[in-house]
Amino acid sequence: MQWVAWKRFLAFEKGNPQRIDNVSANKRIVYTYEQCLMYLYHYPDIWYDYATWHAKAGFVDLAVKVFQRAVKALPESEMLRYAYAELEESRGAIQAAKIIYEALLQECDNASGLAHIQFIRFLRRTEGVEAARKYFIDARKSPNCTYHVYVAYAKMALCLDKDPKVAHSVFEAGIKIYMHEPAYILEYADFLSRLNDDRNIRALFERALSSLPRENSIEVWNAFVRFEQQYGDLNSILKVEQRRREALAGEDDSAATERSLQDVVSRYSFMDLRPCSSKDLDHLSRQELLSKKGEKPALLNGSGLGSTKNPTPAANFSHPGASQTANYNPQQTPGPPSVSGNNSSSPNVNAVTGSTNDLDKLLKTAPAVAMFLKNLPVVEGPNPDVDVLLSILLQCNLPPRPAGNSGNTQLPASSAPGASGSYKGTRERQPGKRKQRDRQDDDETSTVQSAPLPKDIFKIRQIQKARSATSQTGSASVASYGSASVGAYSGELSGNTS
Repeated sequence: MQWVAWKRFLAFEKGNPQRIDNVSANKRIVYTYEQCLMYLYHYPDIWYDYATWHAKAGFVDLAVKVFQRAVKALPESEMLRYAYAELEESRGAIQAAKIIYEALLQECDNASGLAHIQFIRFLRRTEGVEAARKYFIDARKSPNCTYHVYVAYAKMALCLDKDPKVAHSVFEAGIKIYMHEPAYILEYADFLSRLNDDRNIRALFERALSSLPRENSIEVWNAFVRFEQQYGDLNSILKVEQRRREALAGEDDSAATERSLQDVVSRYSFMDLRPCSSKDLDHLSRQELLSKKGEKPALLNGSGLGSTKNPTPAANFSHPGASQTANYNPQQTPGPPSVSGNNSSSPNVNAVTGSTNDLDKLLKTAPAVAMFLKNLPVVEGPNPDVDVLLSILLQCNLPPRPAGNSGNTQLPASSAPGASGSYKGTRERQPGKRKQRDRQDDDETSTVQSAPLPKDIFKIRQIQKARSATSQTGSASVASYGSASVGAYSGELSGNTS
């Protein structure tokens, strides 16, 4: 927090909010920096900001003094030494910059091959090709020299000096020492490809693969396959792919040596162009994961689909989280997840709350949520991303519901069983319950000929009670008609219909 507060205060002072003269404003800024360094003495960015402010203001000598103080305060910081040497070189003090580089190589115990590379570039810029070559010969004898020094000097000889012979001799000198480094072999192969020397590229791959162990040869095999896919014929492509499968397959993994559709995808792809859709690519990746049982699939890590220097952007192809997929085991009998205490091992609990602290707060404030989490089933496998799942569901186009198919099919009156005569007028029945007034009107005006045959015994009894109530008026014809109608509704028709 102190670092943020001081940075904001320094930015405030540099803006000169009091509108004072430049001399007074610069004194206030210097005073602020000095006060800041009392608290942030071991922060290299404060020292760098202080020195560069002096350099931009035109006080280069003061900037040099600040860098000298910074190097004494942080002697192990290579960043400040490079910035200090850059300032000296920019103002023409070549010898002072050279002294800084030499001190870096002598004093810093952690000075690796990067310090040798930067000093070689400095000598190439300031003193010429011969000075850089002489120091490279001396740097090869240093215990801190790595294969990066060989690669950097070879590229410098090729691009800056325009001397491919020297670059080739440097790579050949380094291959004798760093044959076990796959990165150095790939850089050497890239250099040979610039020279269009396909013969030596194949020879380099063969030499490297014969000496590298199986676990370190994956990148070299992939580079060899990519080279053949781009520049070789079909027979050479198939042979190298088969050799790679046999070399990288385990002793008991006989299925890994068989060809698959992924080889076709790898063979006929170029940069970010694929002969399949993203869904097909995800499906093939999952199939390869399940077949290899835990090994990272080639389609996911880019092997066989393109150069590792130009990986496919993740925004174009969405790959499944196959590294978290668990194979189904029918012998497993997982119990319900525990949501009490600080136990956050359940995948469902983690998916809902995200952390143990959030879970504790949620369970204390919402016991219903705790009960819901306790009843959730155990899911073996990765937790789904809710946002991604909802976005996919929102983008799905569901088929429209067929209109007019409400499920209530009404038969005509002539086809209703037990109905006689003709049906006078058809009425459209509205779905749902009808109003009570319409129901009373139907009871008063309905007859055997106009009403369809009911199937509910309760409705039959209600109609029977209504007809018996109307028979009390003393009309024998109505009573007989009502009994006949009730008999017709109840199904108790007489055998003599004449």
